[in-house]
Amino acid sequence: DGMNVLFIVVDDLRPVLGCYGDKLVKSPNIDQLASQSVVFSNAYAQQAVCAPSRVSFLTGRRPDTTRLYDFYSYWRVHAGNYSTMPQYFKENGYVTLSVGKVFHPGVSSNYSDDYPYSWSIPPFHPSAEKYENDKTCRGKDGKLYANLVCPVDVREMPGGTLPDIQSTEEAIRLLNIMKTNRQKFFLAVGYHKPHIPLRYPQEFLKLYPLENITLAPDPWVPKKLPSVAYNPWTDIRQRDDVEALNVSFPYGPLPDDFQRQIRQSYYAAVSYLDVQIGLLLNALDNVGLSNNTIVVFTADHGWSLGEHGEWAKYSNFDVATRVPLMFYVPGMTTSPVSQGARVFPYLDPFSHIGGSAPQGQSKKVVELVSLFPTLAELAGLQVPPACPETSFGVVLCTEGSSIVHYFNVSEEKVEEGKEGCDDTDRCFNEESVAFSQYPRPADTPQWNSDKPKLKDIRIMGYSMRTIDYRYTVWVQFDPNNFTADFEDVHAGELYMMETDPNQDYNIYNNTSHSWFFKKILG
Repeated sequence: DGMNVLFIVVDDLRPVLGCYGDKLVKSPNIDQLASQSVVFSNAYAQQAVCAPSRVSFLTGRRPDTTRLYDFYSYWRVHAGNYSTMPQYFKENGYVTLSVGKVFHPGVSSNYSDDYPYSWSIPPFHPSAEKYENDKTCRGKDGKLYANLVCPVDVREMPGGTLPDIQSTEEAIRLLNIMKTNRQKFFLAVGYHKPHIPLRYPQEFLKLYPLENITLAPDPWVPKKLPSVAYNPWTDIRQRDDVEALNVSFPYGPLPDDFQRQIRQSYYAAVSYLDVQIGLLLNALDNVGLSNNTIVVFTADHGWSLGEHGEWAKYSNFDVATRVPLMFYVPGMTTSPVSQGARVFPYLDPFSHIGGSAPQGQSKKVVELVSLFPTLAELAGLQVPPACPETSFGVVLCTEGSSIVHYFNVSEEKVEEGKEGCDDTDRCFNEESVAFSQYPRPADTPQWNSDKPKLKDIRIMGYSMRTIDYRYTVWVQFDPNNFTADFEDVHAGELYMMETDPNQDYNIYNNTSHSWFFKKILG
């Protein structure tokens, strides 16, 4: 009784997927999952960097409550002893298992991925992970480098494998064990790619001939972008191949042909990931558990591919904060699935033609902080209560809210007919909003702008995304007492989605925004 949960989280994956309307990418297995799922087309992370985002959605609290904006503190010690989503499932009789990168490893999860609180057995990390940043990329001269763009011959890699291949193998091994011992499980599988370095089996390049790869639609730094909002992509500058290009800091554009290579390799890494997802879901079919396992697929944040002259994450733009999010719930997002039915036959991206449309696509704006209450509700557990305004002393509560009521997508059409409220405030309050934030050490880009340590944070950019706009204010921040001073606004951004979907034309300075400001304070 009660459904199992397979929770798949991908590092740095923006929604470049067929099921999100991308025409170039080949992602047949993820698209097949989407065709049996409810798919959220406006889902956003709470901070566009790994550790803060993961701790936020795994605890169901926002970064201002976890007090983690960098990589260097453990929330149970520095903020509050908050229960996590896997811990809650464990306390409710589930065997909880972690494979690959689920929590961000290191201090921020107590060097143990929060074991034993969150997991029934110690988390699995692929042995090949330790070579991620080594010189394993063969250059044109035949020598090995630590490059950003890094297609490889897997047979030449240490151990003859790659981390995500090992994670898939381990997850399949665990599924087989769980099938025989018949206990309810919560299995979290964290994939590394397309996180940099873009290191993946070289055959995936064949799917993306360079002549088919375009530049970003807006590869320039927008004229009215406040300098505090810009992220100077320091991490990719440190890779051997990017360093060799000697581009100027912070705005110097990468050469067009190299921009295309990065975009090509990002796509290739996504197709490599898609194969792993295909093998994993096919194994779920093989063990006969597709009929009683909820599958969630998401990412910790996005990744800029040259938009606004930016690369990597570390910003409040949609390209950095927007993530794929889909839920497969047998009998709810699909008609009931019979025991042993094949829901997820493996599809080969090299030969598969034709996409599959999502089962249901919701345009509602949703946040990753809502994952915890949503999954609790889907699994039939008691939904954790909403957090009080200040919740540092509250062990179990959530700052997100369950989005299960959005699953019946057909009802959205009806709601849109009810436009034109007589009471603006009431309408406004019902509008779905996603909040994200990003810290900066200074008003202008410097070497630590992308990843400032807590003690160096001076400004916090609070951003609010609705279906119609993205509004961001960059305000003074004091890291000693974790307070933001909204009276001291350094800069602001306002983008109207209908006329400016790529967020290139900041109209903050020629708009009265007291209305937006009230809303972000509320």
